[in-house]
Amino acid sequence: MTHRFFRAVLIFILCAGLLAFSAGTGYSKSPGKKASPRKTTVAKLQKVPQKLILRSAAVLVEDQQTGECLIQKQASAVVPIASITKLMTAMVVLDAGQDLEEMISIDVADVDRLRHSRSHLPVGTRLVRKDALLIALMASENRSAHALGRNYPGGFGACVAAMNAKARAMGLGETRFTDTSGLSSGNVSSARDLARLVDAAYAYRLIRQFTTCRHATITSGRHVLVFRNTNRLIQNPRWEIGLSKTGYTDEAGRCLVMQVHMAKRPLLVVLLDSQGKLTRVGDATRIRKWLEASLSVPSPRRG
Repeated sequence: MTHRFFRAVLIFILCAGLLAFSAGTGYSKSPGKKASPRKTTVAKLQKVPQKLILRSAAVLVEDQQTGECLIQKQASAVVPIASITKLMTAMVVLDAGQDLEEMISIDVADVDRLRHSRSHLPVGTRLVRKDALLIALMASENRSAHALGRNYPGGFGACVAAMNAKARAMGLGETRFTDTSGLSSGNVSSARDLARLVDAAYAYRLIRQFTTCRHATITSGRHVLVFRNTNRLIQNPRWEIGLSKTGYTDEAGRCLVMQVHMAKRPLLVVLLDSQGKLTRVGDATRIRKWLEASLSVPSPRRG
């Protein structure tokens, strides 16, 4: 009996020793299986760019060809869009097929009584519709945008109605317009809708041309008027911008939408409610650096 007891104890001690040795030397297979994925995860994390911090309240960056959303922040928030409105104004004016060489005048009705914004166009200024469209898009001239609406077939109200009808036809359910310049806070949209609007506006050759024009000189009578693009990035040859529009009111903050080539992709960029004069440009620059570090292979074409 005693002999059997000591024999059982000896066997137990030997088994316990073998198990301890196996765990200490890594002989067991299960720890080895867990080690491999951990190394792979660390290697992947080393390639991820630094965290992207954007100061615009609403942001959307989308691949124009594939529709892939690359960056978004509060993209469905409905907010005032200020002069981004003028892209829709330009589209409905061009859709109406009006004579671009027809002379129109700046009237007292075109003066901003809501925000008392400044203008380089005195009342009585005469210019062709094409030039009015140019400075509305490039220099965000409010009086020329209002005059375009006032001279639309059926008048100003008909122009605004056409803008809203086009928004509905495009499926922009979060977009509404109440004027042609964007001075009213009733002009609202979301970053998600504006990406669709920018994509649609990009199909118009004149809108692409006028929104990326660096500066323009317009002669009205004895007056020579000089206008510059409100997007300072247009002046930078390192940026490949195909369409651009800025906007600003107190309610909307500083806004910027663009079609631009970055990281070997055509992208739609929407920045809304940026606080501070340089914030929207700073956000655009940060987005560019982040994407160039993140994306090294061009995306496949849609379809």
